[in-house]
Amino acid sequence: MKEKTLITGFPRMGENRELKKALEDYWSGKTGIDELQKISSELRKKHWMIQKDNGISLISCNDFSFYDSMLDTAVMINAVPERFRDSKNKTDMYFSMAHGDANSAAMEMTKWFNTNYHYIVPELDDSIEFKADASKIVSEYREALSVGIHPKINIIGPITFLALSKTDDGSDPLKYIDKVTEVYCSILRELSALDETVFIQFDEPVFVRDLPEEYFERLREVYLKFSAVSDNIRIIFTTYFEHSCEAVKALADVPLWGLGLDFVHGKKNIDALKYAQNKIIIAGVVDGRNIWINDFNKSIRLLKEIAAHTGMDRILVSTCCSLLHVPFSSVNEPDSRIKDWFSFAVEKTAEVSLLGRVFHSPEVNESDSRNLVENAMINELMKSSEFRTDASVQEGINEAVKSEREGGFTERQTIQRKKFNLPVLPLTTIGSFPQTPELRKTRRDFRMKNISSAEYESAVKNYIDDCIAFQEEAGLDVFVHGEPERTDMVEYFGEMLKGFHFTKNGWVQSYGSRCVKPPVIYGDVSRPEPMTVKWISYAQGKTKKIVKGMLTGPVTILNWSFVRDDKTRAEVSKQIALALRDEIDDLQKAGISIIQVDEAAFKEGYPLRRENIPAYEEMAVSDFKLACSRAEKDTQIHTHMCYSNFNDIMPVIDSMDADVITIETARSGNKLLKVFRDYGYKKDVGPGVYDIHSARIPDVEEIEKQIRLRMEVLPAGQLWVNPDCGLKTRKWDEVKPALENMVKAVEKIRMDLK
Repeated sequence: MKEKTLITGFPRMGENRELKKALEDYWSGKTGIDELQKISSELRKKHWMIQKDNGISLISCNDFSFYDSMLDTAVMINAVPERFRDSKNKTDMYFSMAHGDANSAAMEMTKWFNTNYHYIVPELDDSIEFKADASKIVSEYREALSVGIHPKINIIGPITFLALSKTDDGSDPLKYIDKVTEVYCSILRELSALDETVFIQFDEPVFVRDLPEEYFERLREVYLKFSAVSDNIRIIFTTYFEHSCEAVKALADVPLWGLGLDFVHGKKNIDALKYAQNKIIIAGVVDGRNIWINDFNKSIRLLKEIAAHTGMDRILVSTCCSLLHVPFSSVNEPDSRIKDWFSFAVEKTAEVSLLGRVFHSPEVNESDSRNLVENAMINELMKSSEFRTDASVQEGINEAVKSEREGGFTERQTIQRKKFNLPVLPLTTIGSFPQTPELRKTRRDFRMKNISSAEYESAVKNYIDDCIAFQEEAGLDVFVHGEPERTDMVEYFGEMLKGFHFTKNGWVQSYGSRCVKPPVIYGDVSRPEPMTVKWISYAQGKTKKIVKGMLTGPVTILNWSFVRDDKTRAEVSKQIALALRDEIDDLQKAGISIIQVDEAAFKEGYPLRRENIPAYEEMAVSDFKLACSRAEKDTQIHTHMCYSNFNDIMPVIDSMDADVITIETARSGNKLLKVFRDYGYKKDVGPGVYDIHSARIPDVEEIEKQIRLRMEVLPAGQLWVNPDCGLKTRKWDEVKPALENMVKAVEKIRMDLK
């Protein structure tokens, strides 16, 4: 076997987020589709050559996307909702599905398993005529051939595609499996003509979850059909993020070429190897979800353990998942005491290549030998570095006795309603207002010392003044300060906490063109001084209305960071919770009576296997309550959660004991809110009434309709009214009319309720 290494997938955005800029220029009308296609082609070729030059045997095509691979797959099989079928052309249809247009709401987004990447949720109904369109794949394959790359083709597998879809009537999407399988077979026949041997990686990560037996029966049936399409196709069944032992067992007698398994986050995959028969094992031993350098000695030991079950000649060395979830390269990061510990996507391809050479070669060359020695030294330094440890943090954990606030919800609600005297359907926003180019330039100039501290503070205060004035004029009830001082809801706090490091260019795609730059937690976490009191207090001094304090919760900070791997995540989360506890106490002492502790990533952090869920829930709930444990009875605690399926975790959300929870519901209608009703949730809820991920401005009638629909599920006295999420990614000329319309809609309803 000549293939020794494989990369599961590669980031799309580019070293300097070239795709982000190209997309946004296209969406704004600054450029046309030809320019977008040109830049995209250049990026793909550059990324392929990086992997080739680093010695990777099997390099992916079709892992590139203008928006999302699930959306690409929907287009590939013509799973297009009716409201988009009359689009002017295929490109307009594609982007309208992603973020809506003037006439149609966008398709729903949700998190890709337990990552911070969002995918577009396919919408299925009986009116869809499933049919094949492999043009994107064929084009990219031929493009790769033109630069000397014989790639493998990445495709979302049909069962994962259906399992992550939703139907118009709530029925099981798997009912479409026969039709979809036939379309996939048609695509395979077309792809088989592309080359003498065609490698196709089917991504089926849904099989790392606990699934009904029917899924495994269907799995075997589908892949038996795929394997019979053509003798020149080499099918790689790939899972990641956990073990998939049941799926490997179900495929034991299916003649697949390879199995891609995650041995970093799915250690039990070792147990699945007894069912692997004569299949090639694509051994994911390089972590594609964290940024620490690989421990070569540890990985080689793991590869030898795998080989003991399969034989050395049946192993390809790989990343455990797509490198979509890590930044592009650490080469241009500024020097720091931990830079040598980093390994981003480009570096991970080199790690995979070295491990492949060392593992498969009888003798190690001089260069690889030096790299092995250097790697061992760095890993030992990471384990023993004194600057990672802070004795005072451990003392604080040991002294933390009070773990939750005083008073039950009913008592607190009575006190708070008397104190705040808010109208029915209180109007607020989730937190941030638009991050304008001028604002970003101000922060950048301050960081680069192009302006003084006084000039920076003056600019921030002016922005806060404008935000407060607008909210007064619009008629909101509970204000926010707009967060002009913050680049990101996690990065901002990490910059003020000890134990965090920040990259210069460590961007990771979140959805579409939206990128985030996760902080790196390398040491013990503590709060040297207050983080938000100064700005929230300033805003509160500008109005008689209540201004919310805005914090990011411990689990979200944890889940949206690259976390040290020498301590458990539970230990790190508790350290963050203690820092936030002190911040909440300082805010209420400064007169801030409503404090929002966002847990946007609460659900995404859930383990994918039921057996691991209780420990996560215990950590997440206890640390949220620990963070809020000093809040007085008359301090109202809000939290916000992003797109999530809450059906199975309502008792957990209830036990967090927040006084108000705001949730994203604009794309999913009342489906999510009904979960709160059916559970019997008694605390206040703010279901989003319009989608902030789209540029379209909802009119008064649309918002009024959405609010009245919410009131059909929960009583008005239990509801708050707010947008779906923060408004930082929107423009002021979108935000102002949308919020003004939201206020007018509520005013109309309040008149009817009198």
